[in-house]
Amino acid sequence: MRACARKYGREGHEGEGHDFRRATGHAPQSGVSAPGGMSQEDLWGIVGLIHDFDYERWPSLEDHPYKGNEILKQRGYPEVITRAIMSHAEYTGVTRDSPLEKALFACDELAGFITAVALIKPGKSLAEVDAKSVRKRMKDKAFARKVNRDDIINGARDLGVDLDEHIVLCIEAMKCIAKQLGLDGSAAKTA
Repeated sequence: MRACARKYGREGHEGEGHDFRRATGHAPQSGVSAPGGMSQEDLWGIVGLIHDFDYERWPSLEDHPYKGNEILKQRGYPEVITRAIMSHAEYTGVTRDSPLEKALFACDELAGFITAVALIKPGKSLAEVDAKSVRKRMKDKAFARKVNRDDIINGARDLGVDLDEHIVLCIEAMKCIAKQLGLDGSAAKTA
């Protein structure tokens, strides 16, 4: 999401005027560039990080992302965050209007799918994943069968970007945090 903010975000758009510390009671990650507010990159990164925080506890369509959204609202998270989170689930009826909302939807299923592709590679590393291998696995309906391929395709389309270009962007962004994701090959070395 941070890479998408750099590529698709517009300064002075979603993040303008939102003071994360005031809204949540917590300090944002470093890199806040706007006084009294947060940078686009921080905003998009936070949305990407927390959008599914309630899923393990409440995975049903009746509960996710509704329960998590209630918690965020109670804690004072700004509407730009709560709305984006609601918009990532088709069944909520919340439209995706902003670049942030469109990027979250475009990255959600794709990031999980890229992770699955990396985990079947011999080195269990994102360094072994490219757009061609992701596209090849997308055709295999038995592979990561719970990942909605239509969401991946439609997400890139709605964001206004070529699917292969979006896959490359996501792979490269994930490579930057491969160690934190456990996709740097270290898992294969310990096995």
